Amino acid sequence: MAREFKYKGKTLEELKEMEFKEFIHLLPSRKTRSLKRGIPEDQKALMKKIDKALAGSYKKIIKTQNRDTIVLPKMVGLMIHVHAGNRYVPVMIEPEMIGMYLGELVLTRNRVKHSAPGVGATRSSSAISVR
Repeated sequence: MAREFKYKGKTLEELKEMEFKEFIHLLPSRKTRSLKRGIPEDQKALMKKIDKALAGSYKKIIKTQNRDTIVLPKMVGLMIHVHAGNRYVPVMIEPEMIGMYLGELVLTRNRVKHSAPGVGATRSSSAISVR
C-alpha cells in the first residue's frame, strides 16, 4: 500500500487549503523569515504564471531564473523549467519538494569525466608512440 504524503503532520490537501500565514509557520526558520518579509516582484510574476497555469489559461512553458523561490503546495503537479546557468532544466514538482528552493532541485555543475591524457600532457606521454 502506498504511503500517504505528510509534511509536518499535514496532508497535501490540508496544506493546499491552509492560509499562507499558517503555512509559513510550518517551514524552517530561514524560509519563514524570507516569506514574512514579503515576496519580491520577480517571484510575484512567477506566482501569477503559476496561478494562470493552474486555472488553465496559461499554455506556455513556465520558465524561471528565480532559483530562490520556495516550493509552495499549490505548485505540486506543475512542470517548471528552472535556469541552471546555461540551460533550463525541467522539474516536475512533487509533494516531497514542498519547502525546498527551486535552485536545490537543479544541478548547476556538470560531472567531470576524464579520459586518457593527451600527447604532451605528462613527461611519460612523450614516450608513447603517436600511432
